[in-house]
Amino acid sequence: MAGKIPQYFIDDLLARADIVPVVDSRVKLRKTGKNYSACCPFHDEKTPSFTVSPDKQFYYCFGCGASGNAVGFLMEYDRLPFPEAVEKLAASMGIDVPREQLAPGQIKRQQESQSLYQLTEKAAEYFREQLKDHKIAARAITYLKNRGLSGAVAKEFGIGLAPSGWDNLLNHLGTSSEKAEQLELAGLAIRRTDSDGNPGKSDPGKRHHYDRFRNRIMFPIRDQRGRSIAFGGRVLGDEKPKYLNSPETPIFHKGKELYGLWEARQANRELKRLIVVEGYMDVVALAQFGIRCAVATLGTACGEDHIQLAFRHTQELVFCFDGDQAGRTAARRALEAALPHMQDGRSLRFLLLPEGEDPDTLVRQIGGERFDQLIDDQGRPLEDFLFDLLGEGINIQTMDGRARLSKAAAPLLDLLPAGVYRQLMFQQLARRTGLERDMLEEIIAAEKARTARLSQDTLSPPPKPALAQPVTTPAPAQAPEYPGAGDYPTPPPDYDDSDEPLPYPDEEISQQTSARRRGGQYRLPAERMLIALLLHHPQLAQLIDDSARFTGSDDADLQLFGDILKVMHQNPALNSNQLFGRLMNLDSKEARELIPRLAMSHPIVGGAGQKLEYDPATEFRDCLQSLDLAAERQRKRSLVDQLKSGGNTLGAEQLALLAQFRRKSD
Repeated sequence: MAGKIPQYFIDDLLARADIVPVVDSRVKLRKTGKNYSACCPFHDEKTPSFTVSPDKQFYYCFGCGASGNAVGFLMEYDRLPFPEAVEKLAASMGIDVPREQLAPGQIKRQQESQSLYQLTEKAAEYFREQLKDHKIAARAITYLKNRGLSGAVAKEFGIGLAPSGWDNLLNHLGTSSEKAEQLELAGLAIRRTDSDGNPGKSDPGKRHHYDRFRNRIMFPIRDQRGRSIAFGGRVLGDEKPKYLNSPETPIFHKGKELYGLWEARQANRELKRLIVVEGYMDVVALAQFGIRCAVATLGTACGEDHIQLAFRHTQELVFCFDGDQAGRTAARRALEAALPHMQDGRSLRFLLLPEGEDPDTLVRQIGGERFDQLIDDQGRPLEDFLFDLLGEGINIQTMDGRARLSKAAAPLLDLLPAGVYRQLMFQQLARRTGLERDMLEEIIAAEKARTARLSQDTLSPPPKPALAQPVTTPAPAQAPEYPGAGDYPTPPPDYDDSDEPLPYPDEEISQQTSARRRGGQYRLPAERMLIALLLHHPQLAQLIDDSARFTGSDDADLQLFGDILKVMHQNPALNSNQLFGRLMNLDSKEARELIPRLAMSHPIVGGAGQKLEYDPATEFRDCLQSLDLAAERQRKRSLVDQLKSGGNTLGAEQLALLAQFRRKSD
């Protein structure tokens, strides 16, 4: 079995590769200064915002946020898994790809997975053959034709037939007890039980299983590599359930897959949007009418993993659900799951169809062109859908109604990642309620504190925010995102455009810190400025010996700063190309998105957007000092708060500190 590609080989490959010809062979680049630019191949745009850096050997789009190195570009543009992308890049350079020797346990797991992939693919082929040749195939074909499907679309989606009977697939693929157990592991067979639900008699060498899917139209579920990993079956008769899905298996996790995504990617070089529907037939029917961008969850609510998977392939999602109560509930759950992932540039809309209609029935009535137009005209943006949903039954003309809407909406909006969209959503809530932003922040803080108290009292984790339960513990707000390139007639929205908090009278402040406050200069917050400076000037890592104090921080940006320091300390010989290859493999998706933004943008800009000169070491030490001062102020304030809440329980040194505070306030 093939093992992993060694990290040393990936480092060497990235060091020897040149991303510019890799990209230019697929997207025509134009020289712009020391970089290259083009219109982004991953989203529609008229003004080029896609930049390729030959120095750092990666690409970044200031419009949609797409980023990566040469391997990442091949993965996205050529739609390849990581190993295949590495092999393709290596082949273009005439290099053979080595593989690591696997441990016995790894070999066994890989062999098991490979055998399951082969088994499900054989099952998919068997079901397709049955749709052509079985004696009841005519009934299934008639059903599909009545649903408006052509043979070409049925073939493209690999639709098949599981005949009636208890052991058709078993007799074809499970001819021994060992093979029957493999079918069970793949979710295609069920072990027989007695009347009490216990395993029945088990005679060695004999089968004790029956087919899971019987008398059903079969829809193979494919992963992102096009492999059949599971099935959904629609019954041909009156049996229940109407739709039956494969259970979880070692190769199939329904919360992480979207039906139809592989087919949508094959049909579109660029996915302008994905339409998320509820059923297999909805996806296939829309494809029949020319709408080749529909996907469906697999018998489960749309969760955060589904949202993240979809947003990796497009910037716009449209949830198109039935107009009944079940459809409204599904839309509400999808909204909740999507909020933490609504970065700037992403779009989310909702189209609830008339009650009694679903995408399958409606598209057959009005056609694909009108269905597309319906989405454009009546698909409601996230902001409208959210506020209308929360406002049901609330009279915002009254003070009580505005208060209720604020308490329900503010904690949910706090789940939005930092950025322009978050700011606009809070402005929208402020307009609807008449409350200032400061008051909304107080509501969020109060709800966080209340939930924390409830959690502490019950010794259970805080509940996830839900539209039906306003009391929440939102995820920690992320630091502002770094803006893209360009001129700013006003201060860049995500830079620090105000002075840092002044130190207390007994705190010394250096001339360098004062220099950070010159008018017309805009910098990132200190935490992100440290990351940006380190990416632009890797030699600054030598100024810090220990990265542990940052990796152990509660602040996500300081944790990332510590992670980058650790990589640099452990691999001092890496060049910038190899370094960014390592950094783009960090576990955090947010980190992988932030690193190229910071690395491709200038750390300090003026009021008109011009790049300003700076001394890297001075700025670096300045940021570290700023963090130290902020930590000291917080420590002092915590001591004072402790004294105020707990009485005279502080020591002499702490009481002296309080007296010092009082003198300052006087």
